[in-house]
Amino acid sequence: MIRYLPLVVGTLGGLALLANRMMTANLTTSQSRADALGVLLSAVLILVGLLWQQAQPKIPDAVTLVGEEGLEIDDSLSEAVKTELAWATHILLTNTVTKVVVIYYDRKTILRRGVLGKSDRVNIDPIGTIAARVMKTQKPIYLVKLELYPGRVEFDYLPENTQGVIVQPLGEKGVMVLGANVPRSYTKQDENWVAAIADKLAYNLNKSTK
Repeated sequence: MIRYLPLVVGTLGGLALLANRMMTANLTTSQSRADALGVLLSAVLILVGLLWQQAQPKIPDAVTLVGEEGLEIDDSLSEAVKTELAWATHILLTNTVTKVVVIYYDRKTILRRGVLGKSDRVNIDPIGTIAARVMKTQKPIYLVKLELYPGRVEFDYLPENTQGVIVQPLGEKGVMVLGANVPRSYTKQDENWVAAIADKLAYNLNKSTK
């Protein structure tokens, strides 16, 4: 890979200079200057290579989520709301790293789409503390690597090997849960995009239930 090239070239150059110095019996002044310059260039290349490793971290590997592809929408919803939900979730699934979307609103799960988990309901009580907290605080929670969080047990409605999760509030009545197949994969721009779509959904869902 290109990001390893400076590190490799710098290391090989330094080793070549060392081997050349060890095999030379009598050093001339010009050769000493050339060796010093070569060592300096090799050191710079190695430093650049190390900096590139920090500036360009390795992208986490994606996994294939366990589950069946599907789309489930609550039949009691109006056609207008169903269309709105279908549009919003299609946008999220095709324009972000999201592989599964689950929407809970007004005490029931009204949509599941993408790679579906075993359970067909979002757990708010008794173990759904994360979803409940999001509804209470009206602030989203992003679990960058789900396996690291003890609270992951409440997400049994997502595929068991889901890597990253965003729990986004839909007003005070619900949440939208997004699951990705790569950890640390949502950018700040993705989070802003999710929040904007959630605000639009919350407005239309709230209007439809009045």
